[in-house]
Amino acid sequence: MSNLTSSSDHRSPQGRLLPMVIGATGVVFGDIGTSPLYTLKTVLFLSGDAPSAPVILGLLSLIFWTLVIVTSLKYAMFAMRIGNRGEGGIMALMSLLVSRRKSRPLVLFAGLFGAALIYGDGAITPAISVLSALEGLNIVLPASQPYILPAAVVILLSLFAIQPLGTARIGRVFGPIMALWFLSIAALGVWGIIQHPAVLLALNPMYGIHFLFSNGLTSFLVLGGVFLCVTGAEALYADMGHFGKRPIWLAWFGIVFPSLLLNYAGQAALILAGADVTQNIFFRLCPPALLIPLVILATLATIIASQAIISGAFSMTRQAIQLGWLPRLRVKQTTEESYGQIYIGAINWLLMVVTLFLTVFFKSSDNLAAAYGIAVSLTMIMTTGLLFVAMREVWRWGYARAACWWRGVSSWSI
Repeated sequence: MSNLTSSSDHRSPQGRLLPMVIGATGVVFGDIGTSPLYTLKTVLFLSGDAPSAPVILGLLSLIFWTLVIVTSLKYAMFAMRIGNRGEGGIMALMSLLVSRRKSRPLVLFAGLFGAALIYGDGAITPAISVLSALEGLNIVLPASQPYILPAAVVILLSLFAIQPLGTARIGRVFGPIMALWFLSIAALGVWGIIQHPAVLLALNPMYGIHFLFSNGLTSFLVLGGVFLCVTGAEALYADMGHFGKRPIWLAWFGIVFPSLLLNYAGQAALILAGADVTQNIFFRLCPPALLIPLVILATLATIIASQAIISGAFSMTRQAIQLGWLPRLRVKQTTEESYGQIYIGAINWLLMVVTLFLTVFFKSSDNLAAAYGIAVSLTMIMTTGLLFVAMREVWRWGYARAACWWRGVSSWSI
């Protein structure tokens, strides 16, 4: 059984740890790293007009604890400890469980349905990410509105065109850019917190709980929007075979997680200080003189965001081929250094076609937000169910212990 649950840490020896951390920052965390561009904007819209201070603190508390429970605990601390010969993701988890007992229709359904949703996520992520970044131009250059959609199409075409280079080469380029992105959003967040330090009260989970139980149907709708803050968490698990657990852990807890928390808190602080919420509050954090450079950096970061889910889709496809759930496709090994770094042309071009269709059809990030939230939350529910089974069978947890964990995570996911 040891080979089934082995880690991929042997792929990242000590001498290459820092480059692997930087590469993981670029490839794995691009998606979740750009979620501040649209998450708070979406939940503010869902919460109604002119949100009060308790509502703002409640929304921030929900975002904070969702990042902690779903990404840090569920994926980083639990899911990534259950690998299948160093590979991660919902297909690897399904394969591990099926190998232990052949007749498992519910496990197969959860794995295949979750995988299908990840493909949908892989098509929506590039569209919503690039559109949300380019829409920042509306603040400084309102006349740019007619050009945002054509520019998004050109950028997306370029993104899919460079995929044959492989995640190793892409990661070397993307990693430093994303490091600059996380440094920038953290600094903007600190500046925002200085404007209204009381925003840090939202670290108390009671603000989020009070919001959930005092706003009826609105609470349910808002919680669906809150899940936009953990888009890309599934790719964190799926890309485990690309970089190994240790580089991903170091990148998440050392760089990405703190930067996200600071930026969300900064945005909320700015609203508490009386900022206009009719436009994207993320770009309101930036001084006017630096807005154009921030839009450029945000556009680069959202291009990188799409890479996380695309590389995750490649890994998942290879696993599906090995299990016999997909026909044999040409899998190109893009580096000799890591078995996990691959390129599958058929998947790349199919995702490109669907992504471009969604971009042209929906036209704005706001129109895509609802579909995105549904795909993300349903995928996480499927993974949570499979993790419950794995805890019982792989870790030999008792039913009560596993059920307690499952209730906590799944109820938050739903």
